[in-house]
Amino acid sequence: MPRFATIDIGTNSVLLLVAERTGDGRFEAVLERAEITRLGRGVDATRRLSAEGMEATLSVLEAFAREAREQGAQEIAVSATSAARDAVNGAEFLEAAKTRAGVTVEIISGQLEAELSFAAVSSDFSGEAAGPLLVLDIGGGSTEFIYGNPAGHVDFRHSFDVGAVRLTERFVRSDPMSAEDRARIQAHLRDTFKALPPPPPASVLVGVAGTVTTVYAVKHAIDPYDAARVHGGTLSVSELGALVDQLCQQPLEERRTLPGMQPKRADVIPAGALILLEAVKALGLDGCRVSDRGLRWGLLAHRFGAGASRS
Repeated sequence: MPRFATIDIGTNSVLLLVAERTGDGRFEAVLERAEITRLGRGVDATRRLSAEGMEATLSVLEAFAREAREQGAQEIAVSATSAARDAVNGAEFLEAAKTRAGVTVEIISGQLEAELSFAAVSSDFSGEAAGPLLVLDIGGGSTEFIYGNPAGHVDFRHSFDVGAVRLTERFVRSDPMSAEDRARIQAHLRDTFKALPPPPPASVLVGVAGTVTTVYAVKHAIDPYDAARVHGGTLSVSELGALVDQLCQQPLEERRTLPGMQPKRADVIPAGALILLEAVKALGLDGCRVSDRGLRWGLLAHRFGAGASRS
């Protein structure tokens, strides 16, 4: 069976997916990898990708591209999102990626990012959702909301410039997070999310990406991380509230040792968890489902699915 790979370069992490396309057009994962490289460190303030962030990301990109080829991937699609969109030196990163990893990185818009994340969720959750699907994609630099229906049609999508890394760099001044820092983040999020239209009745919210899966893994002490135990889980608003309180009140060194926590994500997880909590509240819902399959799965179908363009 033919194999293809996608690499998702985010503000905070880089994710690899190598999958086989079966005879009926479905994709089955062969290999998945994730590394936190913090490409977007400092971008909110400087609008530039740092030398450290670029080097860490390029090193992982080289390794992931090599692994994909060793696994027999015929083609590799690579996307970059918020940090690369915002940085004035994004072109320098793209050129280095081509030279060092032999891949072409496509900087995708927030709108396409939203559509790909929705496509990934719709393929997994549409069969069990009685009502419309809402997708929440919390990244390091931006957060996407997508409203759609179980048939996969997108009715509303918007990308907000709030993410776990961006808000941490902008608002957090103490460890553990002070009540004043938390209040500033919450006020900013509530003001930002006022732009959201009310969700349709009986909507089911599904959260994707590292913040949501990490919050769930910490809540249930899933260590080592097990995608099968995380994917399809549920987080209630009361559980989120209690976990946000815990994460905001714990110092960084304690958060790093929590079962289910990726140590490199521990510094930005309080802000990320606040985004998740305030998003659920802004939508007027009582919780969300959890998806381990995000943009990389949507990109796989977009680029290599039946009838997809290879250009």
